[in-house]
Amino acid sequence: MEFSKKVFIIAEAGVNHNGSLELALKMVDAASSMGVDAIKFQTFSADRIVTKTAPKAEYQEKSLGKNGSQYEMIKKLELSRDDHIKLKAACDRKGVEFMSTPFDSESVDLLADIIDVARLKIPSGEITNPLLLLKMAEKGKPMIMSTGMATMSEVETALALLAFGLLKSKAEPSMSAFKEAYFSKEGLSILKEKVSLLHCTTEYPASYEDTNLQAIKTLKHAFGLEVGLSDHTPGIYISIAAVARGSTIIEKHFTLDRNLPGPDHKASLEPNELQELVRGIRAVEKAIGSGIKVPASSEIKNSLVARKSLVALKEIPAGTEFSRENLGVKRPGTGLSPMRFWDLLGKKASKKYFPDEMINE
Repeated sequence: MEFSKKVFIIAEAGVNHNGSLELALKMVDAASSMGVDAIKFQTFSADRIVTKTAPKAEYQEKSLGKNGSQYEMIKKLELSRDDHIKLKAACDRKGVEFMSTPFDSESVDLLADIIDVARLKIPSGEITNPLLLLKMAEKGKPMIMSTGMATMSEVETALALLAFGLLKSKAEPSMSAFKEAYFSKEGLSILKEKVSLLHCTTEYPASYEDTNLQAIKTLKHAFGLEVGLSDHTPGIYISIAAVARGSTIIEKHFTLDRNLPGPDHKASLEPNELQELVRGIRAVEKAIGSGIKVPASSEIKNSLVARKSLVALKEIPAGTEFSRENLGVKRPGTGLSPMRFWDLLGKKASKKYFPDEMINE
C-alpha cells in the first residue's frame, strides 16, 4: 500500500474511551486538533473474541488489578454500531480519517460494509487467525498489519493468506493454495498495492531495549512493502527515530488523561505529547531529504563567508616566487581556492600583491 512521502500518523484511541461515546468523541476532537492523519478505535464483541475465564495480560493486571477476567474487562469497553456511525461522522467533520481494528468477523462486516472505512487494521494478536485474515482480505480494502509477537515466517504466512483473499481465489483454502497465491506475480503485486506492515513490540509499555528498530529495515527488505511502527514505548523519541529510519506509518496510543482507569491509559500519550510527536515527525520527514550529498541552496551564500581564499601573507613584488612564507589562506572565500596552493608554489607573481590581497593568477 503506497503512501505519499508524508508520514501517516495514527492516533490509537483503542479502548481509552472506557466504553463511553462521549469520551470517544472528545478524543476525536483532541486528536484532530493535533494534526494526526487518522484516529483508530477497536471494534469487537467480548462474547465473540474471548472465553469467560480468559485471564488478563500482566500489564492489564498492573493497571486494573488481578480481580476479574479479561472478558469482564473488555465487555465494558465495547462500542455499539451506532457509536461507530457517530464516531465516523465526527471524524469526517474534523477532517481526520476514522479507523478501527476489528477482532471478529461481524466487526469486519460493520467496518467494511456499513462504516465503509478507507482501510482495515490487522492487530498483532490476529496475525495467526486465518479465518479473520481471509475475511478482511476478501473485503478488498487496503490493510495495515501489525507484526507484534510474530516471527518472519508467521508474517509471511499471514501475507500469503491475505494474497489469497485479495485475489479472490476460487481454489479451496489450504496452505499450498495460500503459498501459490503469495508467490504469484499477481499476489506480490496486489500485496504491494494493498498491504502495509507495522513493526511492533507487544508490551505496554515496551522497553527501549526490546524495540529493535532494525527490524523495520528487515521487514521492508524481506517483503518489499511499506513499513512503519506501532510504538508502545514511553514518550515520543522512538516514533521519531523510526521516521528517521524510513518508517512511513506511525501508530501511537493516546489518552485524554493517563490517570483514567483502564488497561492502556498508562502506556499512552496525553494530548500535549501527541502534539509534540506530530511536530517532531513533520520536522524529521522534512529533514530526511533525497540522500544525494550536494550543498543545499540555503548554504551556498554562506560558503563565500565561511570558506577561505589564497592571499598574500606579506608584500609580494611582481616576479617574486610564491612560497610558504608569502602565500597563505584566509577568509572570505570569494577568491582563488586554497586547493590551488601547491600549484602556485615556485611560480612567479604576475603582479605586485599587498598583504591580505587575494591572489589572482
